Amino acid sequence: MKIIFEKSIKNRRGVTLPKNDVPVNAAIPEKYARKSPPELCEISELDAVRHFTALSRKNYGVDTNFYPLGSCTMKYNPKICEKIAGMGGFAGIHPVFGRLIMNNGASWTHGAMTVLHNLEDLLCRITGMDAFTLQPMAGAHGEFTGMAVIAAYHRKKGNRKTVVLIPDEAHGTNPSSAAAAGYKVRTVPTDPKTGILEIEALKAAMDENVAAVMMTNPNTLGLFNPRIKEIADIAHSYDALLYYDGANLNAIMGKFRPGDGGFDVVHLNLHKTFGTPHGGGGPGAGPVGVKSILEPFLPVPRLAAKSSAGKTGAHFEFSDDYPDSIGPVAPFYGNFSVCLKAYVYILMMGGKGLTEVSEQAVLSANYIMHSLKDYYDVPFLKTCMHECVLTAKRQAERGVGAADIAKGLIDRGIHPPTVYFPLVVKEALMIEPTETESKETLDEFIAAMIDIAKCAETDPESLKRAPVTTPLGRLNEAKAAKDMDVAFL
Repeated sequence: MKIIFEKSIKNRRGVTLPKNDVPVNAAIPEKYARKSPPELCEISELDAVRHFTALSRKNYGVDTNFYPLGSCTMKYNPKICEKIAGMGGFAGIHPVFGRLIMNNGASWTHGAMTVLHNLEDLLCRITGMDAFTLQPMAGAHGEFTGMAVIAAYHRKKGNRKTVVLIPDEAHGTNPSSAAAAGYKVRTVPTDPKTGILEIEALKAAMDENVAAVMMTNPNTLGLFNPRIKEIADIAHSYDALLYYDGANLNAIMGKFRPGDGGFDVVHLNLHKTFGTPHGGGGPGAGPVGVKSILEPFLPVPRLAAKSSAGKTGAHFEFSDDYPDSIGPVAPFYGNFSVCLKAYVYILMMGGKGLTEVSEQAVLSANYIMHSLKDYYDVPFLKTCMHECVLTAKRQAERGVGAADIAKGLIDRGIHPPTVYFPLVVKEALMIEPTETESKETLDEFIAAMIDIAKCAETDPESLKRAPVTTPLGRLNEAKAAKDMDVAFL
C-alpha cells in the first residue's frame, strides 16, 4: 500500500537525528529487518507546525464558537475545573488504592473518596433523591443502570411487570435503555395543543404490567409539565415507578427537584449540566439517584463512612455488602475526573449560582424564540424552558428544509442547532443557547437565522448549495452512513 503525503517534498528535513552507532544486525534480527527505508513524510519543521496549527483552527467547539445544539447543553467549561482535576493528588492516584487502607485506618485516597461522598450528597440535595451512585459513565449508561435498578426492585417484590411507558417526544436513548433492561416499550402521545403528555392517554395505557414511566421534565419540546405530580400518582397507583431523564436539568436547578415531584429514579448528565467537557465521544458521567426504597439495589461497590477521625472528619471505604445490588456497572468507580470537575463546578456556583444558571438559560431560550417567531413557525408559542423548538415548515414550502438552514448556518460561522428532532415536530429546529452565551452572541445567531429566512424566500438555491465556505462542501450524508470509508490512501 503506497502512502500519499500531500505536503511531502523529497529530501526536505525538519529534524536532524544523531548518527546511529548501534549495528543494525545487533539490534534487530535479520528476519525482522526492513528491506527498504520507511515511507515517512519529508517536510520542514515550519511547514509541519503550520499544517497542524491550520488543522486545529478548523476544529469546532464551545471554546471557539456558539454551539446551540438542542437537548445537549453544550455550554462553556470553566478552566478551573480542568486545573483542579489535573492536580497530582487527583490525577496521579490509582483507583485500586481506594481498596487499600493504611495502618491508621485512613484510605490512601481519602481526598478523592471525600470528593465522591460529598458529590453524592450534593446531587441528592439538588434533585431531591435519597442516594446516588456515580458509577455510570454516560447518560445512556445511567439510563440503563436506572432501569436495571427498577427491574431489580420489581423482581424483589415478585412483580412480573414487562412494560415501560415513554412519551413520543422522548430522547431516543429512553426506549433503547428500557429495551436493554428487558422491557417492552409502549409510546404515549403528546397533546398536539399543549406539547405535553396526554394524561388521558397515559391513564388508558396504564395497567398492572407497567413497570415504569420514563419522562423528561421539561420535555424535549422545551416545555415544563405542570401535571407531573398527577402523573406520578397515576404511576404509583399501579406500583409503577417514575423515571426522570436528567438531560434537561439545566433548566430547573433551584426551581424544581425531581424527587419533590414524585420521581423515584433520576440520572444526570454531569457532562451537560455541571460544566464538564461534552462531545467527541466522551468522557462523560451519568450518575443515578434513587429514593430510599430503591437504594438497596444500587450498583456496588458503595461508598460508606468507616469512622470519624477528629479534624480529618469521616474516613470512607468501598463496600460490596449489599445483597440486593445489581452489581457493578463500571470499572472501579466510573469516570472520577468528570465527577471531580462537576464537584468543583457545583462548589464554585453554590446554590444561588446554580439557580441563576437555570434562570439565565431559560431567559436566553425565550429571547431567541420571541426574536424569531415572525420568521419561523413556533409549534408551541408559550414560555419555554432552556430550549425552544421552531419549525421550518414555512421555508420547506419553498424547498428549503431544516437541513438546508443548518448548512446555511455553517457558512455563517455558527454550529447548527439540532434538526428533525423531536420527531413529533416536522422540520424541527431545536435550539438551546444555555446560560453562558452573551446577548451579543445570541443577537448574532438571531441575525443569521433571520438572514437565512429571507434568503429562503429570495434565493433558496443558495441554501441548497451550502456550505460553500468549508474545506468540504455538502456531502451525501446517506451514502456516508451506508458506505463509510475512513481510510486515507
